Parts: sequence; C-alpha cells; structure tokens
Amino acid sequence: MTLPHPQDFLLNTASGTRVVVRYRLDNGFTDALGYLLSVTDGACTIRTRQSDVEIPLALVVAAKEVPPPPPRRGNRTSRE
Repeated sequence: MTLPHPQDFLLNTASGTRVVVRYRLDNGFTDALGYLLSVTDGACTIRTRQSDVEIPLALVVAAKEVPPPPPRRGNRTSRE
C-alpha cells in the first residue's frame, strides 16, 4: 500500500477543510492545525487560532484532514 504525498493531499483538498500539516523547520518539525485557506503549486496557507501560516509545500512532510474542534465548554459555576 502506498500513501499519497502530503502535497498531493493538500492540492486536492477543498478550501475550508480543517487540517493538520507537519513541516520542517531549521531545528526540527512543527505542526499547523487549522483551516486550509489556499494552496498553490508552491505553498499552502492554514488559518490557525493565532494567525494565518503560509507553509512552502517543499517543507511539508505530512498532512491530513481532522475533525472539527469539540464545542467550547461553558463557564463553570460553583454549586452551593
């Protein structure tokens, strides 16, 4: 069984899909978790909680679709 290249997955995934992308840095790897905004032949842009992250496709080592985040919990109130 051969796995698809992560770049092919990103190029064939619809904008707005929630994804996690692992990519190389100078000193290791990091992940971007968020919504796929756009993909070109050279880079993809992921909207994370903090900001939009542009990742060169040449640095991507893994990518996959992930489920939506769980609903946020309400404020806790103390019961007396």
